[in-house]
Amino acid sequence: MRERVPVWLVVPVVIGLVFLLAPVVALVQRAPWSELGHELASGPVRTALRLSLVTSLAATVLAMVLGVPLAWVLARSEWRLLRLVRAVTLLPLVLPPVVGGVALLLALGSRGLIGQWLDRTFGLTLPFTTAGAVVAELFVALPFAVVTVEAGLRAVDRRLEEAAATLGAGPWRRFWRVSMPLAAPSLAAGAALCGARALGEFGATITFAGNLPGRTQTLPLAVYLELQTRPEVAVLLSLVLLTVSVVVLVALRGRWVGLGRP
Repeated sequence: MRERVPVWLVVPVVIGLVFLLAPVVALVQRAPWSELGHELASGPVRTALRLSLVTSLAATVLAMVLGVPLAWVLARSEWRLLRLVRAVTLLPLVLPPVVGGVALLLALGSRGLIGQWLDRTFGLTLPFTTAGAVVAELFVALPFAVVTVEAGLRAVDRRLEEAAATLGAGPWRRFWRVSMPLAAPSLAAGAALCGARALGEFGATITFAGNLPGRTQTLPLAVYLELQTRPEVAVLLSLVLLTVSVVVLVALRGRWVGLGRP
């Protein structure tokens, strides 16, 4: 049963909502709508948009490939080091993105902890490349996949998995034929959240991959660059990112992760 909001909560609730909504309203109000089609059709903007879609999609696919096993371990395993695994997995959520970018440079740079081995063995250099932008987005988006999928796996009725085991289904078959289909809504939610987070990533990308047009300049980086010289274009590009965020929230509403009223 839902309760009425106490009177003493009304004022802080209203202030909080206004605080969150005012920047969005200002962004929509100040947008030069008549220039939207022209700017989105321009070469640099199309390049940044295309690159953003490619890198965020690649980061999302990798996040799901790595995140689903991690989520399964956190939801099902009884490892002694499970708390440490969870802390490491969730660290990018609380780490400042720029710090994450610096950490990626020290780990995967040409002289980094792992990067020097990649460079020497495979000739693979990640910083300031498109692949580096994907890695930066993956770093910040992966926890969203893990958290969401883990919640979905925990909600799966274990009795169904046990019933499949009694019918002769092995661990691999139970995972693909029982657990994954039942957790499908959480998989979709995790992918959507990963994609939105990767698309909006700025700090780790500019630190690890740089801001190179056509190679690493994603849409958020283009917004920052345009803000210096053409603020109206920055507003339009910001609206594109805002639209993506709203679409994700609407898609996730209630049906996937319990956001909003059912």
